[in-house]
Amino acid sequence: MPTYDPDNVFAKILKGEMPAHKVYEDEHTMAFMDIMPRVEGHTLVIPRNGSRNLLDIGDEDLCHLMRTVAKIARAVKKAFNADGILVQQFNEPAAGQVIFHTHFHVLPRKEGEPLKPHTGEMADSEDLAAAAEKIRKALEEMGENVPEPEED
Repeated sequence: MPTYDPDNVFAKILKGEMPAHKVYEDEHTMAFMDIMPRVEGHTLVIPRNGSRNLLDIGDEDLCHLMRTVAKIARAVKKAFNADGILVQQFNEPAAGQVIFHTHFHVLPRKEGEPLKPHTGEMADSEDLAAAAEKIRKALEEMGENVPEPEED
């Protein structure tokens, strides 16, 4: 397996070198809006420690990551009044992985609403900020501390 690249886009977000619409962070993880969402509320959850994917992440990092994935899933479901939650995770190019920093996709789903294909088109920053605010509000209502919104 190739080695982890500490200059990938998610590592840059963690280092503050690239902007993101953050919805949650703690000492082990961060969650932020996907800039190319397949549905409103599409959120990414990443570990702070570098790993390419599920195949090389440490057990302790994975435990912290999954706790945050579950927390974000509950908040996203509440924020978007979703009927369900889709959690996706890809490992290596053959499985569809594009960014090689472990990450989970959390997508709110509603009955009968189609899931948009991944087009590569970036969403409007104001729309992402509004979605992030809905999730932060849901997290606050759940008793979680959330980061202040950041400017793009």
